[in-house]
Amino acid sequence: GVRLGGTLSYGGRVEHRPVLNGAAGRDVRAGSGDIERAARLSRRVGRLALVVCAGARLLVRGAVRKGRTS
Repeated sequence: GVRLGGTLSYGGRVEHRPVLNGAAGRDVRAGSGDIERAARLSRRVGRLALVVCAGARLLVRGAVRKGRTS
């Protein structure tokens, strides 16, 4: 399986981080669909963020235009 977290070494500095989905959960296995599901979720979240930001921009732009014409 794939292990996420644990002891890491960056530039000679060692860090101890908790293992994600450690003893409490199931193993993450490459090829089991976990990676594909995570990638699909990431794409959906990205698209949703894009829609929310674009909608907010349109609302703000409309409010600014209304303020100028009043």
